[in-house]
Amino acid sequence: MAQQAGAEVRRGAVEMVAAMLISGTIGWLVVASGQPPQNVVLVRCALGAPTLAAICMSLGLIRRDLLTWRTFGLAAAGGVAIVANWVLLFAAYSRASISMATIAYNTQPFMLVGLGAVVFRERIAASTAVWLGIAFMGLLLVMRASPGVLAVPGQYLEGIGYALGAALCYAVSSIITKRLKGTPPQLIALIQVALGVFLVAPFVNFRLLPTALMPWACLGTIGVVHTGLVYILLYGAIQKLPTSMTAALSFIYPVVAIVCDRLAFAQTFAWIQLAGGALILLAAAGVNFGWRIVPMRLEPSCR
Repeated sequence: MAQQAGAEVRRGAVEMVAAMLISGTIGWLVVASGQPPQNVVLVRCALGAPTLAAICMSLGLIRRDLLTWRTFGLAAAGGVAIVANWVLLFAAYSRASISMATIAYNTQPFMLVGLGAVVFRERIAASTAVWLGIAFMGLLLVMRASPGVLAVPGQYLEGIGYALGAALCYAVSSIITKRLKGTPPQLIALIQVALGVFLVAPFVNFRLLPTALMPWACLGTIGVVHTGLVYILLYGAIQKLPTSMTAALSFIYPVVAIVCDRLAFAQTFAWIQLAGGALILLAAAGVNFGWRIVPMRLEPSCR
């Protein structure tokens, strides 16, 4: 029995690592496609929806008892937040660089904690509040960039703002998804990406869609691999791994994004950005792993 459980965990770890390695390359493909964010999101949803539909049908998830009006309504509400999250994050890549946008996006655990306190009246532990302060200091350092390291001159702070907005939208989606406990995540994802086609289509400039093969290859990879395949790997891993291990392996994603930014675009950073990014990732790790800064006997919960 223990041997079987160990094999499950190992398989889950492989799936999670693969999902994070693939996810970390999405910024490179978005920038390489040369497309506006809304165009990328449209193609992602248009290709991701049939991929996820095939997955759901193969798993027998297209059933009336699962597709209730409540499920559809909540998944659709979360879908609005997820689509906004994609548009904002993709817009951030070309303005603040893939690396800095990804690091700013990793403030999402704190957004989730804040929303949990407001929506569910969840208490915030003192250690979490300290980690939040550390992340905020890191964010201030990241925002104090010198002009020499900007991805697009004059748009760096705008890009950081987009990344923070994307993190907030992701946190909102997570709060909504909490109310869908028991609903297969593949089905939730299908509803969200299918809805995304209709949400984004009015804002797409179809005349800007690529005519060359290479940009379409980037968009197709985002739609099929980064949406369909990654969902399969990610949800499969979450079902097999302990929460702490899932949190640990999730930090592969920003590392891969930073490496891709460096190798593909020769991106360089000021020391102040690197220090700020390290503080944000450290604080995010502290929250995910429940690291205590304040001793338990001195740690009253605060609201």
